[in-house]
Amino acid sequence: MQIDVYHDIACPWCRIGKAHLQAAIAQWDAAESVTITYHPFFLNANIPAEGADFVQYMLAKGNYRMALEDFFTAPREMGKQAGITFNFEAIEYAVNTLNAHRLVSFVAEDAQPALIDALYAAYFEHGQNVGDVDVLADIAARCGHDRTAVYTRLMSDENKDIVQKSMYRARQIGITGVPFFVMNERLAFSGAQPAETILRVMKQATERTHNEANTENTQ
Repeated sequence: MQIDVYHDIACPWCRIGKAHLQAAIAQWDAAESVTITYHPFFLNANIPAEGADFVQYMLAKGNYRMALEDFFTAPREMGKQAGITFNFEAIEYAVNTLNAHRLVSFVAEDAQPALIDALYAAYFEHGQNVGDVDVLADIAARCGHDRTAVYTRLMSDENKDIVQKSMYRARQIGITGVPFFVMNERLAFSGAQPAETILRVMKQATERTHNEANTENTQ
């Protein structure tokens, strides 16, 4: 089972969707392995590199017609059900996530889930500016990576083009919001769907893959 996940570090629904995906995989038939590939997506690539005032950014997003808490009630409640804490009050900056996505791209695929979880926690629980290179290097170090090496790579332009091209490909295939999941390159869905829904789609994708293989073998 190949699962492609399009996500943004500054997206609370992506954090919830990742938790639901992990819950679904825990119920998956262990006889068939699961490989997850994470792809970067920018909810807003126009946020300046230094970030923007979070409160003003969110209010402007709602055209100043919504109370701040109105943005947070649903993800806060759904996160609680998934065992996730959101401290939106701690967030000072709406962040540009280019550097965070670059950091994820630096590590091996099997190390990416833990690093992504650490980035989510840093931003949504502790209000850290995950667009800042020093902050990102510290997070990487806490996940067991060499801080100096990570900092040096982040200060360069390494993988900027890779992340931006990946984002461009996501737009080309019609992805306009995240989280977005693709199962075995056959079935796709968006949103932080419940674990039961994700598991059902995984089974459907596997059945379709097997049926297509059997059809090809009989031709």
